[in-house]
This record gives sequence, structure tokens and C-alpha cells, in this order.
Amino acid sequence: MKLTYIFHSGFSLETEQCVLVFDYWMDPANVMFGLLKTEKPMYVFSSHFHEDHFNRDIFMWKNEKPDIKYILSKDILKHRRAQKSDADVWLAKGGVWQDELIRVVATGSTDSGVSWVIEVEGKCIFHAGDLNNWYARFLTDDYRGGVIYSPEFGGNIDPMKEEKHYLGELKEIRKIADRFDLVMFPVDGRIGNGYTRGGRQFIERFQVGLFVPMHFVASGFESAWRMKEFTDACGISFWRISEEGESIVF
Repeated sequence: MKLTYIFHSGFSLETEQCVLVFDYWMDPANVMFGLLKTEKPMYVFSSHFHEDHFNRDIFMWKNEKPDIKYILSKDILKHRRAQKSDADVWLAKGGVWQDELIRVVATGSTDSGVSWVIEVEGKCIFHAGDLNNWYARFLTDDYRGGVIYSPEFGGNIDPMKEEKHYLGELKEIRKIADRFDLVMFPVDGRIGNGYTRGGRQFIERFQVGLFVPMHFVASGFESAWRMKEFTDACGISFWRISEEGESIVF
């Protein structure tokens, strides 16, 4: 299988029989130009409506490749970013869809939309969307629980409650799969101190073959490499992405 980094949380995964595209936003290296020429079936996923995970340009690809299947989170429809007829499949958390090539389960998120568990050609793939422990920096040694005010988020936050929500989502995902051949997961330095905490908690709970960071554009490639120390300690392969359009075969 060939995984290509497109941008931010966007990837393409080419298998022997099909191509999967995740959370397309921008394409600085023009990856999709070549991919759209493939004769293989193509499945396009968007995990939620945020503009850095969903771009309506994906629907123009059907002009070049009419057999594309769009598998989108229902919150995109709810927020009127697309019409019902735009997608072949609309899934909310707990939704399942399959055909002769892939099986998809929409799992939970700690932000909008869903994450994805996908079985394809005997492999189990996970794309987290915006599932993460987003308030990890507030969980300092001197934090004793309760609500705190965050000017950045413009309101009160209960970081311990948020972490419990995140760990609860992981627990539910484990009921579906406890091992993944490939995991694409946010490692976002904008979280601040402890920005790898969500990723570390994930690899503590699942067997992972290859861990791939994403959602790091604002913090830079090197910030995502910080996660490698922890994957190495668990004997997990890590993709040290260094540019858009880069690929890895696994």
C-alpha cells in the first residue's frame, strides 16, 4: 500500500485494488492530478465540515472520474456545506457501510464529525479526523480538576472532563478494533505543552503498525516528529513526513 501526504490531514492511500482519499483541503504538490487518472475505484472521505477537512472542490473530481464514491460525515450535511445528492454515503457515529472492496465504520470525535475505521484488503486503517485530546495543555501537575477560563477558546473549559470524553471515544473504538495497520492522527503543536498526549494515549490502547502524524501545518513538520520518541518506545513505525506530496510504501 502506498500512502501519500497531501496537506494538513489530507492523505491518499493507494492499494492494489482501489484508492482512498482522506480530508482533502489543499494540494500544494498537485497529488490529485495524477491520482484522478487511475483506473482503480476511488473513495473520498471527509470527516467533518471544518474547512481544513472538507473542500467542495472534491465534487469537481467527478468530471474526470465519474465512478468516484463520496463517503462523508453527516455533519457536513447538517451545516449545509453540501447537498444530500452530493455524496454516495452519509455517515454519523456508529454508521457502517461496505461494498465488495472496503468496509467503513464511522467512529466518534471530540470535535465535529467522525473518525474512520476502514478495512481494506485485509488491513485495518484509522483516520482520526479531529479526534484528539485537544485540551491537554491544561492538564498540568498542579491542576486539581474543575472548570478554568480560557481566553483563547473564549469560555470555560473542564479539561479533565474533555479528556474523559476522549478516552471514552477510544474505549468505544476498541470495541470495533484493537489493532490498526495504519493510523493517521493529529499531532498539533498549537495545543501547547502536552500536544502529544492524545497520540500517546492512543498508542497505549491500540496495537499500531505505522503511526502517521497529521494536522501539524501551523506548527511545522518538525513539531510532528516529536511523536517519534514515543512510537519508538512502543516499537511502532513512524512516518517522519517532510514535504507535501511525499509517499511511503508499507
